[in-house]
Amino acid sequence: MRFISHGKGGGPDILVPSECAVPSPQPGEVLVRVAYAGVNRPDCLQRSGLYPPPPGASPIVGLEVSGEVVALGEAVTQWKIGDKLCALTNGGAYAQYVTVPVGQALPVPTGYSMLQAAALPENFFTVWTNVFQRGKLQKGEVFLVHGGSSGIGLTAIQLARAFGAKVFCTVGNEEKAKACLDVGADVAINYKTQDFVEVVMDHTNKQGVNILLDMVGGSYIQRNLQSLAPDGRLVQIAFLQPSKVEVDWVSLMAKRLTFTGSTLRPRTAADKAQMARELKQNVWPLLEAGTVKPVIHQVFDLAQANLAHALMESSVHIGKIMLKVGD
Repeated sequence: MRFISHGKGGGPDILVPSECAVPSPQPGEVLVRVAYAGVNRPDCLQRSGLYPPPPGASPIVGLEVSGEVVALGEAVTQWKIGDKLCALTNGGAYAQYVTVPVGQALPVPTGYSMLQAAALPENFFTVWTNVFQRGKLQKGEVFLVHGGSSGIGLTAIQLARAFGAKVFCTVGNEEKAKACLDVGADVAINYKTQDFVEVVMDHTNKQGVNILLDMVGGSYIQRNLQSLAPDGRLVQIAFLQPSKVEVDWVSLMAKRLTFTGSTLRPRTAADKAQMARELKQNVWPLLEAGTVKPVIHQVFDLAQANLAHALMESSVHIGKIMLKVGD
């Protein structure tokens, strides 16, 4: 099969088409002929040599796909050959075929194209586990997400709004602000011209937000604590700025704050299967009703994965960057 090799690691240009054997599904897995794959920040980190795959995972880059089941591993009864699905993979998505644990596969939402379906898993698993499972967002609360125009950000805005929260986000320009407002954000803050702490306090009667989803870190951490209301929750999912900073933790005690976080890829198969079940029950109906939808910025052919990574790292995109794999 064709796949994208990242060699020993480096910049986007080291991504090149290559060939290897088609993987065989193990017990509890299905083999999927890939239609589309999503491009995500962890892919760029793995390509650069900073995020090696967990033990036993495919060394090929890529964490989400849509496609067709073409072979079944032992004891698989949930799927049959010919079924269409989308899935969170344990790697291997930048390829014509990938094996997927059955617990991480979900049906293509009714009315969705294979392109749209492939744009769902990584963002929706990430937002669901961090905002709803860990952050415990409740109806009527106030939510802030940094990086509002990213795939994660636009997903978080829509889901938080769908579940009854008031939504703030930060963005880098007016085009991105409009995109966030269009999908349901109540307030979009341009971090280049506005202080997000001041804007949050002005719009919440000096109370702050109940939950904050951050992928920036660095200098944002202290200001995130300042932005939280009493009993607020700060959930960290990445660090675009340094992860080592000096922080005054007094507000953590004074406001009874919770600071938590997670990464998705190392979670157990059982954890991911539970996320998938909750998504199917709570979120798939919203997708099928059109209440929530993925925002796709650009689609590249698989052989252009290098260009897709360069675009991802430029941060000029709004929404998902995708790879077309199948014919």
